[in-house]
Amino acid sequence: MNDSRNSDRPGPESSPSGGAPAAPARSRIAFHLSVAGIAVAVAAALIWYFAEGGPEQKAQAAPVVPPPAVTVSKPLHQEITEWTEFTGQFAAVEYVEVRARVSGYLESIHFTDGQMVKKGDLLFVIDPRPFQVAKAQAEAQLADAQAKLENANRQLERAAKLRRDDYTSQSTVDDRTQDRNVAAAAVEAGRAAIQAADLNLEFTRIVAPVSGRISSHRVSVGNLVSGGEGTGTTLLTTIVSLDPIYFLFDMSEADFLAFQRAAAEGRLQSTRDKNITVYARLFDERDWSHKREGRLNFVDNQVDRGAGTIRVRAVFPNPELLLTPGQFGRLRLPGSLPYKAILVPDEAVVTDQSRKIVLTVKDDGTVAPKVIRPGPMELGLRIVRNGLSPDDRVIINGLVRARPGAKVTPQPGTITPDPNH
Repeated sequence: MNDSRNSDRPGPESSPSGGAPAAPARSRIAFHLSVAGIAVAVAAALIWYFAEGGPEQKAQAAPVVPPPAVTVSKPLHQEITEWTEFTGQFAAVEYVEVRARVSGYLESIHFTDGQMVKKGDLLFVIDPRPFQVAKAQAEAQLADAQAKLENANRQLERAAKLRRDDYTSQSTVDDRTQDRNVAAAAVEAGRAAIQAADLNLEFTRIVAPVSGRISSHRVSVGNLVSGGEGTGTTLLTTIVSLDPIYFLFDMSEADFLAFQRAAAEGRLQSTRDKNITVYARLFDERDWSHKREGRLNFVDNQVDRGAGTIRVRAVFPNPELLLTPGQFGRLRLPGSLPYKAILVPDEAVVTDQSRKIVLTVKDDGTVAPKVIRPGPMELGLRIVRNGLSPDDRVIINGLVRARPGAKVTPQPGTITPDPNH
C-alpha cells in the first residue's frame, strides 16, 4: 500500500506549483544566457578590432596633412619712372578758314574735297573781269595825272623864268608850284589805285594759305561770294595742318600744384620745360609706342576759375597723317625722375579696413602680414612706397589659403612686369 502511494506523488522536477525545486533550472538558464552575451561581445570586439586593422595600422592609415601651398616671390626691384595719364584731344597747329577777299561770282573750283593741299595751291577763282576793268580805269587815271603833272612842271618852269626877269609876280610862281604838287599827288594816287586794282585782281585767285588737309567746298560754282574785311564774308572752306599736330588736355589744380612742388624740390622737371618727353596713344592702342613720342610745349598762364583746371599742350610728329584734329586720346606725363622702386602684383595687396596689407612668409613658413603704403600702378604692378623690403617673400598666389600666423608651404614664383602698362 505504501509503495503505491509513493509512486503516485509527483516528483520535484515536475512540480506544477513553481516552488523551490524550479530555482536551479532558472539559474542554469541565466548562466547560459550570460555566457552567450559575453561571447557575442567578445566576437563583436574582435570583429571591430580586425576591421580597423589594429592600432598600428590605424596610426599608419591617418596621413599627416601638410600646410597649404602658396606661391611666393620677392618684390620686383627695378628702376622706373612714374607716369601720370590724362585724356585730351588732338588739334591742328594751323587752322585756316578760307574766305573771299573780294566780292564776285565764283567761277571755278580747283581741288577735290578732303585732299591734301600745299601752300600756294590754287583753290577758287572768282570772275576777274570786273577787276580787270577797274585796273584799266586806274591805269587811265594814272596816265591823265601824269600828263597834268608834266604840264604843271612846264608852267612852273615858265613862271620861274619870268620871275627871275621880274616879268611876273611871286604869287604866280606860288600858284604854279601848288598846281605842280597837286598833279604829283594825283600821280601817286593813280599809282595806288593801280596797286589796289592789282590786289583785287589777285584776290580773285584764292590760293591755300597753309599746307594741310582741305575740307569740302561750302559754295558751288555760280554763286555770289561776299568778300571784304567784315564779318559778313563768305566761308569757302577750311584747311587744317596735320604734321606736326597738337595734343590739348586739362590738368587739375591739384596735379599742377604737385608738379610744381616736385619741380621746386628737384624731383621733377618743370612743366614749363619744353624738353619734357610725353607719350600719346589712341583709344584702340594698348601700348605707349615711341611713334607717339612728343614734347610738352605750352602751359597756360592761369587756372580756369570755373573748372579748377589749367590748359596744357604737347606737340607730336605725324608723318603718317594718322592723327586727325578732333580725335580723343590718352597722354602720359612723367610724374617723377627715374628711381628704384619696389613693385608687387596688385592682386597681392589685401585691404584691411583702412589699411593695405601684403602677406609675407618667414623662413619657418609662418605667414606674416605687413602694412604698406601703396603708390600708383606702373608696368602693370603696384608701387609700394614703404612697408616692404626687397628681400621679403610675398604671397602672390593662394591668398585664400593663407592666414596670419599659420604655417604654409611656400613655392617659388616670379613677378613679371608688363611694359605695355
